[in-house]
Amino acid sequence: MATAITTIEAENIGEARRDLGPLFVGTIFVGSFLLFLVQPMVARMALPRLGGAPAVWNSAMLVYQALLLGGYAYAHAIARLNVRVQSLVQLMVLAASALLLPLHLIGVTPSTTASPALWVPWLLLVSIGPLFFAVSAQAPLIQRWYAAATGGKDPYPLYAASNLGSFSGLLSYPLLVEPRLAIAQQTALWTGGYVLLVVLTLICAAVLPRAGLDTSDAGIVTEAPPTLKRRLWWILLAFVPSGLMLSTTTYLTTDIMAMPLIWVIPLSLYLLSFTLAFGEGRGVVISICRLSPVVVLTMGGISLQNASSAPLVGMMAELLLLFVVAVTLHSQMYASRPAPVHLTSFYLSMSIGGVLGGIFSGLIAPLLFDWTYEHPLLILLAGALVPQAYLFSASERLWQGGAGRRWAITIVYALVVAFIAWAAIRQPWPWLHKSGPMFGAAAIGIITLLCIGRRPPFLIGLAAMVLVFGGWDAIQRSLHTGERYRSYFGIYTIRDEGDVRTLAHGTTAHGMQRLTPGHQWDLTSYYTAYSGVGQAMSRLPAILGPNARVGAVGLGAGTLACYAQPGQDWRFFEIDPTVVHISRESGSFSFLSHCKPDAKIVLGDARLSLGDVPANSFDFLVLDAFSSDAIPMHLLTREAFGIYSRVVAPHGMLLVHISNRFLDLEPVVAEAAREGGWQAARYDDMIVSGSDNARYTASSNWILMTRDPEVLRRVITNPPTNGKWRPLRAEPGFTGWSDDYATILPLLKAFR
Repeated sequence: MATAITTIEAENIGEARRDLGPLFVGTIFVGSFLLFLVQPMVARMALPRLGGAPAVWNSAMLVYQALLLGGYAYAHAIARLNVRVQSLVQLMVLAASALLLPLHLIGVTPSTTASPALWVPWLLLVSIGPLFFAVSAQAPLIQRWYAAATGGKDPYPLYAASNLGSFSGLLSYPLLVEPRLAIAQQTALWTGGYVLLVVLTLICAAVLPRAGLDTSDAGIVTEAPPTLKRRLWWILLAFVPSGLMLSTTTYLTTDIMAMPLIWVIPLSLYLLSFTLAFGEGRGVVISICRLSPVVVLTMGGISLQNASSAPLVGMMAELLLLFVVAVTLHSQMYASRPAPVHLTSFYLSMSIGGVLGGIFSGLIAPLLFDWTYEHPLLILLAGALVPQAYLFSASERLWQGGAGRRWAITIVYALVVAFIAWAAIRQPWPWLHKSGPMFGAAAIGIITLLCIGRRPPFLIGLAAMVLVFGGWDAIQRSLHTGERYRSYFGIYTIRDEGDVRTLAHGTTAHGMQRLTPGHQWDLTSYYTAYSGVGQAMSRLPAILGPNARVGAVGLGAGTLACYAQPGQDWRFFEIDPTVVHISRESGSFSFLSHCKPDAKIVLGDARLSLGDVPANSFDFLVLDAFSSDAIPMHLLTREAFGIYSRVVAPHGMLLVHISNRFLDLEPVVAEAAREGGWQAARYDDMIVSGSDNARYTASSNWILMTRDPEVLRRVITNPPTNGKWRPLRAEPGFTGWSDDYATILPLLKAFR
């Protein structure tokens, strides 16, 4: 790369241009800060309309990546112009986009059956597309202007400042902005930041070279344009981290909660990787790159485990893997960067790779695969791209010699690894039972460490780790039709263990059915007679009569249908057609077909569907809409409870399922009850370990709400010995959730 300048041109630049770094760094920082502050902000604004499915964020990310690509393409297109002309064009684009301020979503609500895969892109493109496009072009343009204004100084370190701004914007939203400001205040803050950005851009334009320099790259020794092979290399290096970021996001938002605090973690690490990779200090980056094969080998396997028993371990493995892969591959991209004259071409290629990675993980993979095969495929591709260097002198000596010796060692190694993997998966000896995967992974990992430095055997070991840690089991389930389904809303797995068939979404069971004749329709899982819903359902006929109107938000395996009594009218609200197929049409579960075959099922987001229901339509409404282990946040806001209050009859009941491994949701419901004038009590059931029915049941937490104190009294009187009702616990200083304001920070169990 050549960035030297001639002596005469350096003198023409002048002493005054030596201290322009802070101005351009500040401008690029503010632009990137705004760009990534707006992402979770707009996603948060869209939740009440689009629902809380984890894939909604992935769809939003695809829109952001596409707009970013558009901004980079626009910056590349005007790169041929004099930098003065570039600045005028960009200022006009910023001014035109400002007509859309303050930030807001267009006033259109999707129908209850509208596909989020179509609605999310359309809504975001129309609402914030021009603003996002204008700001996204700032990073490459400001770097080009910096090179011109300083006479050819290397502009690439400014990209580290750009991504530091992006990282700061993302973290600021869930930690500072969302907990303290309502949506209207957030948009006002963003508008002020946009005005500051325009002012800084004006100042940058004012210090650009004047008419004496007839091209933006005067003073810079040029190099030949990047070859197609080099551009494809950049695209590939950008493709893998982008795809991994989205597949990691899917895991986190499925098993914790679909809201910006969780969404921003993978994206923040992804952006932080650019800051390190493009920064001037290289010591940390070199160390990360050297250790990257070890991290890919170990964390790549752990991250594929079923994390239901240790979800936080799986989460940390996922995040560490993503960060190390992103830093390593982005660092390789930085090492092959072109001269500043081809800067916009470099960033355009990088953006293309990012968009392709997003399309693969967010759009293509859900259509092609019934499991998250994109994740192990991306891990394997990362293993093929990370640099290889021997960790030990002994291993380097082992692989010394001619090609024949190296291939012979590789074949022997492959046979040993294949045998270990077979033993770990098949567990042919009793001492391997239950510990086979851990034993196999440990053995494969140890001997593969000796292969780091040689890519073919390393990839063999990595592939074996993937197979041992969940990959083989996933393939077997995919080969058996009817055991796994994948939709826009997640992955559903049907497992038979003994006389129990379980439906799992992500890592959380959403219903189980006994297969023993005579017990097929026993109430199981969270829905036994000793659960909160069981206690309320058993008293429903006596309190509200034999013809009660029952609504249930969330269908699952259809277990609740077996509480139906003759004369009752039942209606289920389910967002995912795949769940309807599993519970009613696939033949895997028979609760619905046997217990309440005439139950109505309303497809679409429950909040939107209930908004169209007439007032006082239900005597009993159950809120059990989980996304794996979490209730989508938009179903627990003040506005959502206002809808429930309208559709539930004055003497009716609302029952909310709040079981969650990570969040204490009681304060949210308690505040909604206080604001809405509900009488409420919480029920916690206790599973007796070792009892005959323990394997068919699961502990759960429910909150019963009604506006009639007498109804509440009649339900909570005389609970069973393995469960108890108690008043809701008030949380001092807690602010209830609304469409305009919500935060989960005070609810995290880890900090309570």
